[in-house]
Amino acid sequence: MIKHIHRLGLILILFCCLLPAGAFQQDDNVPRTNDRSILDKPQIPGEQNKKEKAFFAFDADQPIVLIRSLMIIIIACIVCLFILLVWILINRNKLKATQIETERLMEQFQALLVDYLFSENHEDDLRKIRQIAISEFNRKILINQMIDLSINLSGDAKVKLRELYLHLDLDKDSVNKARSSKWHIKIKGFKELAFMNISEANETIRKALKSDNEILRMEAQLALVRLNEHDPFKFLDDLQKPFTLWEQLNVHELITFHNLPIPDFSRWANSPNKTIVIFSLRMIQVFKQHHAVPAVDACLDHPNYDVRHIAIRVCGEIQLKETLPHLKHMYKNESYNNCLAIVQAMGKMPDESVLGFLKLVLDKEEDVQLQIEAAMAINKMGEVGISALVKLMKSEYKNYQIIIRHVLDKRIS
Repeated sequence: MIKHIHRLGLILILFCCLLPAGAFQQDDNVPRTNDRSILDKPQIPGEQNKKEKAFFAFDADQPIVLIRSLMIIIIACIVCLFILLVWILINRNKLKATQIETERLMEQFQALLVDYLFSENHEDDLRKIRQIAISEFNRKILINQMIDLSINLSGDAKVKLRELYLHLDLDKDSVNKARSSKWHIKIKGFKELAFMNISEANETIRKALKSDNEILRMEAQLALVRLNEHDPFKFLDDLQKPFTLWEQLNVHELITFHNLPIPDFSRWANSPNKTIVIFSLRMIQVFKQHHAVPAVDACLDHPNYDVRHIAIRVCGEIQLKETLPHLKHMYKNESYNNCLAIVQAMGKMPDESVLGFLKLVLDKEEDVQLQIEAAMAINKMGEVGISALVKLMKSEYKNYQIIIRHVLDKRIS
Protein backbone atom coordinates (compact mmCIF):
# COMPACT_ATOMS: atom_id res chain seq x y z
CA MET A 1 0.00 0.00 0.00
CA ILE A 2 2.85 2.39 0.77
CA LYS A 3 4.02 2.07 -2.84
CA HIS A 4 0.61 3.15 -4.10
CA ILE A 5 0.67 6.20 -1.80
CA HIS A 6 4.07 7.23 -3.10
CA ARG A 7 2.92 6.82 -6.68
CA LEU A 8 -0.24 8.88 -6.06
CA GLY A 9 1.75 11.71 -4.51
CA LEU A 10 4.28 11.66 -7.33
CA ILE A 11 1.54 11.78 -9.95
CA LEU A 12 -0.13 14.77 -8.26
CA ILE A 13 3.12 16.70 -7.99
CA LEU A 14 4.11 15.99 -11.59
CA PHE A 15 0.65 17.01 -12.74
CA CYS A 16 0.99 20.35 -11.01
CA CYS A 17 4.52 20.91 -12.28
CA LEU A 18 3.67 20.07 -15.87
CA LEU A 19 0.46 22.06 -15.93
CA PRO A 20 0.72 24.78 -18.65
CA ALA A 21 0.70 28.30 -17.36
CA GLY A 22 -1.90 29.14 -19.98
CA ALA A 23 -4.39 26.87 -18.23
CA PHE A 24 -4.61 29.37 -15.40
CA GLN A 25 -6.40 32.42 -16.76
CA GLN A 26 -6.23 35.75 -14.98
CA ASP A 27 -9.51 36.62 -13.31
CA ASP A 28 -11.19 39.76 -14.66
CA ASN A 29 -11.58 41.05 -11.10
CA VAL A 30 -7.84 40.91 -10.48
CA PRO A 31 -6.39 44.42 -10.95
CA ARG A 32 -3.79 44.67 -13.66
CA THR A 33 -0.63 46.68 -13.39
CA ASN A 34 -0.66 50.34 -14.41
CA ASP A 35 2.87 50.22 -15.70
CA ARG A 36 2.27 51.42 -19.26
CA SER A 37 5.88 50.85 -20.22
CA ILE A 38 5.35 47.12 -19.79
CA LEU A 39 2.00 47.09 -21.59
CA ASP A 40 3.33 49.17 -24.47
CA LYS A 41 6.43 47.00 -24.84
CA PRO A 42 6.47 45.55 -28.37
CA GLN A 43 6.10 41.74 -28.52
CA ILE A 44 8.68 39.72 -30.38
CA PRO A 45 7.05 37.48 -32.99
CA GLY A 46 6.53 33.97 -31.62
CA GLU A 47 7.32 35.03 -28.04
CA GLN A 48 3.68 34.89 -26.93
CA ASN A 49 3.30 31.42 -28.47
CA LYS A 50 6.39 30.18 -26.59
CA LYS A 51 5.08 31.65 -23.34
CA GLU A 52 1.79 29.82 -23.67
CA LYS A 53 3.55 26.52 -24.29
CA ALA A 54 6.09 26.91 -21.50
CA PHE A 55 5.75 24.62 -18.52
CA PHE A 56 5.34 26.28 -15.15
CA ALA A 57 6.13 29.68 -16.71
CA PHE A 58 6.12 32.68 -14.43
CA ASP A 59 4.72 35.94 -15.74
CA ALA A 60 5.49 39.07 -13.69
CA ASP A 61 2.07 40.37 -14.69
CA GLN A 62 0.33 37.19 -13.50
CA PRO A 63 1.89 36.00 -10.17
CA ILE A 64 -1.37 34.30 -9.28
CA VAL A 65 -0.39 31.39 -11.59
CA LEU A 66 2.65 30.54 -9.49
CA ILE A 67 0.74 30.94 -6.25
CA ARG A 68 -2.04 28.63 -7.39
CA SER A 69 0.45 26.01 -8.54
CA LEU A 70 2.28 26.07 -5.22
CA MET A 71 -1.00 25.80 -3.32
CA ILE A 72 -1.97 22.71 -5.33
CA ILE A 73 1.43 21.13 -4.63
CA ILE A 74 1.11 21.86 -0.91
CA ILE A 75 -2.40 20.42 -0.80
CA ALA A 76 -1.24 17.31 -2.66
CA CYS A 77 1.63 16.82 -0.17
CA ILE A 78 -0.71 17.24 2.80
CA VAL A 79 -3.11 14.68 1.33
CA CYS A 80 -0.26 12.21 0.80
CA LEU A 81 1.02 12.73 4.34
CA PHE A 82 -2.48 12.22 5.73
CA ILE A 83 -2.91 8.99 3.76
CA LEU A 84 0.54 7.82 4.91
CA LEU A 85 -0.31 8.57 8.54
CA VAL A 86 -3.56 6.62 8.27
CA TRP A 87 -1.69 3.69 6.72
CA ILE A 88 0.96 3.74 9.48
CA LEU A 89 -1.70 3.71 12.20
CA ILE A 90 -3.64 0.90 10.55
CA ASN A 91 -0.48 -1.14 9.98
CA ARG A 92 0.69 -0.56 13.55
CA ASN A 93 -2.60 -1.82 14.96
CA LYS A 94 -2.47 -4.79 12.61
CA LEU A 95 1.06 -5.70 13.72
CA LYS A 96 0.10 -5.39 17.35
CA ALA A 97 -2.93 -7.63 16.85
CA THR A 98 -0.74 -10.16 14.98
CA GLN A 99 1.79 -10.17 17.81
CA ILE A 100 -0.91 -10.77 20.41
CA GLU A 101 -2.40 -13.59 18.35
CA THR A 102 1.05 -15.12 17.81
CA GLU A 103 1.80 -15.16 21.54
CA ARG A 104 -1.58 -16.71 22.26
CA LEU A 105 -1.08 -19.45 19.69
CA MET A 106 2.47 -20.14 20.88
CA GLU A 107 1.28 -20.78 24.42
CA GLN A 108 -1.61 -22.90 23.18
CA PHE A 109 0.55 -25.01 20.89
CA GLN A 110 3.22 -25.47 23.56
CA ALA A 111 0.69 -26.85 26.00
CA LEU A 112 -0.89 -29.13 23.40
CA LEU A 113 2.44 -30.48 22.17
CA VAL A 114 3.64 -31.27 25.68
CA ASP A 115 0.35 -33.02 26.44
CA TYR A 116 0.56 -34.97 23.19
CA LEU A 117 4.10 -36.16 23.86
CA PHE A 118 3.84 -37.00 27.54
CA SER A 119 0.18 -37.82 28.21
CA GLU A 120 -1.88 -40.88 27.31
CA ASN A 121 -4.82 -39.11 25.66
CA HIS A 122 -3.10 -38.68 22.27
CA GLU A 123 -6.18 -38.69 20.09
CA ASP A 124 -7.86 -35.82 21.90
CA ASP A 125 -4.70 -33.70 21.79
CA LEU A 126 -4.18 -34.52 18.12
CA ARG A 127 -7.75 -33.48 17.33
CA LYS A 128 -7.26 -30.12 19.09
CA ILE A 129 -3.99 -29.46 17.30
CA ARG A 130 -5.55 -30.31 13.94
CA GLN A 131 -8.49 -27.97 14.59
CA ILE A 132 -6.20 -25.04 15.37
CA ALA A 133 -3.64 -25.66 12.61
CA ILE A 134 -6.03 -24.93 9.76
CA SER A 135 -4.61 -21.66 8.40
CA GLU A 136 -1.19 -21.01 6.94
CA PHE A 137 -0.42 -18.54 9.72
CA ASN A 138 -1.27 -21.05 12.45
CA ARG A 139 0.73 -23.81 10.76
CA LYS A 140 3.82 -21.60 10.62
CA ILE A 141 3.62 -21.01 14.36
CA LEU A 142 3.06 -24.70 15.01
CA ILE A 143 6.16 -25.63 12.96
CA ASN A 144 8.26 -23.08 14.86
CA GLN A 145 7.11 -24.49 18.19
CA MET A 146 7.84 -28.05 17.10
CA ILE A 147 11.36 -27.10 16.01
CA ASP A 148 12.05 -25.24 19.27
CA LEU A 149 10.79 -28.26 21.19
CA SER A 150 12.82 -30.76 19.16
CA ILE A 151 16.09 -29.09 20.17
CA ASN A 152 15.67 -30.30 23.76
CA LEU A 153 14.16 -33.71 22.92
CA SER A 154 15.78 -37.06 22.29
CA GLY A 155 14.81 -40.67 21.96
CA ASP A 156 11.16 -41.70 21.66
CA ALA A 157 9.82 -38.19 22.31
CA LYS A 158 11.73 -36.78 19.35
CA VAL A 159 10.58 -39.64 17.11
CA LYS A 160 7.00 -39.07 18.22
CA LEU A 161 7.25 -35.35 17.45
CA ARG A 162 8.53 -36.12 13.96
CA GLU A 163 5.64 -38.53 13.38
CA LEU A 164 3.20 -35.78 14.38
CA TYR A 165 4.94 -33.41 11.98
CA LEU A 166 4.42 -35.88 9.14
CA HIS A 167 0.88 -36.78 10.22
CA LEU A 168 -0.19 -33.13 9.95
CA ASP A 169 1.48 -32.84 6.51
CA LEU A 170 3.68 -30.03 7.79
CA ASP A 171 6.56 -31.48 5.81
CA LYS A 172 4.79 -30.34 2.63
CA ASP A 173 4.78 -26.77 3.96
CA SER A 174 8.53 -26.96 4.58
CA VAL A 175 9.22 -28.47 1.15
CA ASN A 176 7.24 -25.67 -0.50
CA LYS A 177 9.32 -23.14 1.41
CA ALA A 178 12.54 -24.82 0.29
CA ARG A 179 11.37 -24.52 -3.33
CA SER A 180 10.38 -20.87 -3.00
CA SER A 181 11.92 -18.26 -5.28
CA LYS A 182 12.72 -16.02 -2.27
CA TRP A 183 16.02 -16.83 -0.60
CA HIS A 184 14.94 -16.04 2.98
CA ILE A 185 11.94 -18.36 2.65
CA LYS A 186 14.22 -21.05 1.20
CA ILE A 187 16.45 -20.80 4.28
CA LYS A 188 13.43 -21.20 6.54
CA GLY A 189 12.45 -24.35 4.66
CA PHE A 190 16.02 -25.74 4.80
CA LYS A 191 16.14 -25.35 8.58
CA GLU A 192 12.74 -26.95 9.12
CA LEU A 193 13.60 -29.95 6.94
CA ALA A 194 16.97 -30.37 8.66
CA PHE A 195 15.50 -30.29 12.17
CA MET A 196 12.78 -32.76 11.26
CA ASN A 197 15.10 -34.95 9.20
CA ILE A 198 13.05 -34.76 6.00
CA SER A 199 15.20 -35.56 2.96
CA GLU A 200 12.51 -35.13 0.30
CA ALA A 201 13.94 -31.81 -0.91
CA ASN A 202 17.64 -32.74 -0.78
CA GLU A 203 18.07 -32.20 -4.50
CA THR A 204 16.58 -28.70 -4.21
CA ILE A 205 18.89 -27.94 -1.29
CA ARG A 206 21.88 -29.24 -3.24
CA LYS A 207 21.13 -26.80 -6.07
CA ALA A 208 21.49 -23.93 -3.59
CA LEU A 209 25.20 -24.80 -3.25
CA LYS A 210 25.73 -22.98 -6.55
CA SER A 211 24.01 -19.81 -5.37
CA ASP A 212 25.89 -16.51 -5.20
CA ASN A 213 24.10 -15.77 -1.93
CA GLU A 214 26.56 -16.74 0.82
CA ILE A 215 23.88 -17.05 3.51
CA LEU A 216 21.72 -19.33 1.37
CA ARG A 217 24.78 -21.40 0.45
CA MET A 218 25.81 -21.80 4.09
CA GLU A 219 22.33 -22.86 5.21
CA ALA A 220 22.19 -25.40 2.38
CA GLN A 221 25.52 -26.86 3.55
CA LEU A 222 24.36 -27.15 7.16
CA ALA A 223 21.08 -28.74 6.10
CA LEU A 224 22.81 -31.32 3.89
CA VAL A 225 25.23 -32.25 6.69
CA ARG A 226 22.28 -33.14 8.93
CA LEU A 227 20.10 -34.74 6.27
CA ASN A 228 22.71 -37.07 4.76
CA GLU A 229 23.29 -39.61 7.51
CA HIS A 230 25.52 -41.97 5.51
CA ASP A 231 27.77 -39.30 3.98
CA PRO A 232 27.20 -35.95 5.78
CA PHE A 233 30.00 -34.14 3.94
CA LYS A 234 29.19 -35.29 0.44
CA PHE A 235 28.25 -31.69 -0.42
CA LEU A 236 31.99 -30.93 -0.50
CA ASP A 237 32.22 -33.02 -3.67
CA ASP A 238 29.80 -30.68 -5.45
CA LEU A 239 30.72 -27.31 -3.94
CA GLN A 240 32.21 -25.00 -6.56
CA LYS A 241 31.84 -21.67 -4.77
CA PRO A 242 34.43 -20.56 -2.18
CA PHE A 243 34.01 -22.34 1.16
CA THR A 244 34.41 -19.30 3.41
CA LEU A 245 35.96 -19.36 6.88
CA TRP A 246 32.58 -18.55 8.43
CA GLU A 247 31.00 -21.51 6.64
CA GLN A 248 33.85 -23.76 7.77
CA LEU A 249 33.37 -22.70 11.40
CA ASN A 250 29.64 -23.41 11.22
CA VAL A 251 30.19 -26.88 9.77
CA HIS A 252 32.80 -27.67 12.44
CA GLU A 253 30.42 -26.50 15.17
CA LEU A 254 27.70 -28.72 13.70
CA ILE A 255 30.05 -31.73 13.86
CA THR A 256 30.88 -31.22 17.53
CA PHE A 257 27.40 -30.16 18.68
CA HIS A 258 25.53 -33.09 17.08
CA ASN A 259 28.31 -35.69 17.48
CA LEU A 260 28.30 -36.47 13.77
CA PRO A 261 30.55 -39.26 12.47
CA ILE A 262 33.92 -37.82 11.51
CA PRO A 263 34.94 -38.73 7.96
CA ASP A 264 38.44 -39.16 6.56
CA PHE A 265 39.10 -35.59 5.50
CA SER A 266 42.03 -36.59 3.31
CA ARG A 267 39.29 -37.48 0.80
CA TRP A 268 39.08 -33.79 -0.16
CA ALA A 269 42.78 -32.96 -0.04
CA ASN A 270 42.97 -33.05 -3.84
CA SER A 271 39.79 -31.07 -4.47
CA PRO A 272 39.96 -28.51 -7.32
CA ASN A 273 38.43 -26.00 -4.88
CA LYS A 274 41.35 -24.66 -2.83
CA THR A 275 39.06 -23.52 0.02
CA ILE A 276 37.86 -27.09 0.47
CA VAL A 277 41.48 -28.31 0.53
CA ILE A 278 42.25 -25.79 3.28
CA PHE A 279 39.17 -26.93 5.22
CA SER A 280 40.17 -30.60 4.92
CA LEU A 281 43.69 -29.80 6.18
CA ARG A 282 42.28 -27.91 9.16
CA MET A 283 39.97 -30.80 10.01
CA ILE A 284 42.88 -33.24 9.72
CA GLN A 285 44.67 -31.12 12.30
CA VAL A 286 41.65 -30.68 14.61
CA PHE A 287 40.78 -34.39 14.66
CA LYS A 288 44.44 -35.58 14.68
CA GLN A 289 44.10 -37.77 11.60
CA HIS A 290 47.68 -39.05 11.48
CA HIS A 291 46.79 -41.56 8.79
CA ALA A 292 46.42 -38.63 6.35
CA VAL A 293 50.20 -38.21 5.96
CA PRO A 294 50.19 -38.89 2.17
CA ALA A 295 47.45 -36.32 1.59
CA VAL A 296 49.18 -33.65 3.69
CA ASP A 297 52.53 -34.40 2.07
CA ALA A 298 50.96 -33.94 -1.38
CA CYS A 299 49.54 -30.58 -0.32
CA LEU A 300 53.09 -29.34 0.38
CA ASP A 301 53.49 -29.16 -3.40
CA HIS A 302 50.15 -27.45 -4.02
CA PRO A 303 50.39 -24.50 -6.46
CA ASN A 304 48.51 -22.25 -4.02
CA TYR A 305 50.57 -20.48 -1.35
CA ASP A 306 47.83 -20.57 1.33
CA VAL A 307 47.33 -24.31 0.93
CA ARG A 308 51.07 -24.95 1.33
CA HIS A 309 51.19 -22.72 4.41
CA ILE A 310 48.32 -24.57 6.11
CA ALA A 311 49.87 -27.94 5.17
CA ILE A 312 53.19 -26.92 6.77
CA ARG A 313 51.43 -25.91 9.97
CA VAL A 314 49.46 -29.18 10.06
CA CYS A 315 52.71 -31.14 9.79
CA GLY A 316 54.00 -29.45 12.92
CA GLU A 317 50.77 -29.44 14.93
CA ILE A 318 50.13 -33.19 14.65
CA GLN A 319 53.84 -34.04 14.36
CA LEU A 320 53.97 -35.75 10.98
CA LYS A 321 57.69 -36.55 11.03
CA GLU A 322 57.35 -38.42 7.77
CA THR A 323 57.14 -35.05 6.03
CA LEU A 324 60.45 -33.70 7.40
CA PRO A 325 62.50 -34.58 4.27
CA HIS A 326 59.92 -32.85 2.09
CA LEU A 327 59.96 -29.76 4.33
CA LYS A 328 63.75 -29.50 4.07
CA HIS A 329 63.63 -29.86 0.31
CA MET A 330 60.98 -27.15 -0.23
CA TYR A 331 62.58 -24.60 2.13
CA LYS A 332 64.85 -22.88 -0.40
CA ASN A 333 62.01 -22.16 -2.85
CA GLU A 334 59.46 -20.83 -0.37
CA SER A 335 58.52 -17.31 0.71
CA TYR A 336 59.70 -15.90 4.03
CA ASN A 337 56.46 -16.71 5.90
CA ASN A 338 56.47 -20.31 4.71
CA CYS A 339 60.16 -20.66 5.55
CA LEU A 340 59.41 -19.42 9.05
CA ALA A 341 56.49 -21.87 9.30
CA ILE A 342 58.78 -24.74 8.21
CA VAL A 343 61.33 -24.00 10.93
CA GLN A 344 58.55 -23.63 13.52
CA ALA A 345 57.04 -26.95 12.41
CA MET A 346 60.42 -28.65 12.85
CA GLY A 347 60.57 -27.24 16.36
CA LYS A 348 57.25 -28.93 17.19
CA MET A 349 58.52 -32.37 16.10
CA PRO A 350 62.17 -32.50 17.26
CA ASP A 351 64.24 -34.95 15.26
CA GLU A 352 68.01 -35.31 14.92
CA SER A 353 67.65 -35.81 11.17
CA VAL A 354 67.10 -32.07 10.72
CA LEU A 355 69.87 -30.93 13.08
CA GLY A 356 72.26 -30.18 10.24
CA PHE A 357 69.58 -28.33 8.32
CA LEU A 358 68.69 -26.14 11.31
CA LYS A 359 72.36 -25.35 11.98
CA LEU A 360 72.64 -24.28 8.37
CA VAL A 361 69.63 -21.97 8.79
CA LEU A 362 71.21 -20.48 11.91
CA ASP A 363 74.50 -19.98 10.07
CA LYS A 364 73.35 -18.78 6.65
CA GLU A 365 70.13 -16.83 7.28
CA GLU A 366 70.43 -13.13 8.02
CA ASP A 367 66.92 -12.77 9.43
CA VAL A 368 67.02 -12.78 13.24
CA GLN A 369 63.57 -14.36 13.62
CA LEU A 370 64.57 -17.33 11.48
CA GLN A 371 67.78 -17.72 13.49
CA ILE A 372 65.89 -17.63 16.79
CA GLU A 373 63.33 -20.22 15.61
CA ALA A 374 66.12 -22.47 14.34
CA ALA A 375 68.00 -22.23 17.64
CA MET A 376 64.81 -22.99 19.59
CA ALA A 377 64.10 -26.01 17.38
CA ILE A 378 67.62 -27.32 18.02
CA ASN A 379 67.25 -26.75 21.76
CA LYS A 380 64.10 -28.92 21.83
CA MET A 381 66.13 -31.95 20.67
CA GLY A 382 67.42 -32.47 24.21
CA GLU A 383 71.03 -33.17 25.07
CA VAL A 384 72.06 -33.50 21.42
CA GLY A 385 70.60 -30.14 20.54
CA ILE A 386 71.95 -28.36 23.62
CA SER A 387 75.44 -29.74 22.94
CA ALA A 388 75.26 -28.48 19.36
CA LEU A 389 74.21 -25.01 20.51
CA VAL A 390 77.04 -24.81 23.05
CA LYS A 391 79.54 -25.53 20.29
CA LEU A 392 77.94 -22.91 18.04
CA MET A 393 78.06 -20.37 20.86
CA LYS A 394 81.86 -20.51 20.77
CA SER A 395 81.71 -19.17 17.21
CA GLU A 396 83.21 -15.76 16.57
CA TYR A 397 79.91 -14.63 15.00
CA LYS A 398 78.43 -12.41 17.72
CA ASN A 399 74.82 -12.88 16.71
CA TYR A 400 75.16 -16.60 17.37
CA GLN A 401 76.27 -15.92 20.90
CA ILE A 402 73.42 -13.52 21.64
CA ILE A 403 70.71 -15.74 20.12
CA ILE A 404 71.99 -19.01 21.59
CA ARG A 405 72.52 -17.48 25.02
CA HIS A 406 68.96 -16.23 24.88
CA VAL A 407 67.62 -19.67 23.88
CA LEU A 408 69.63 -21.59 26.47
CA ASP A 409 68.66 -19.23 29.30
CA LYS A 410 66.21 -21.29 31.37
CA ARG A 411 64.85 -18.19 33.04
CA ILE A 412 63.21 -17.25 29.73
CA SER A 413 60.14 -19.37 29.11
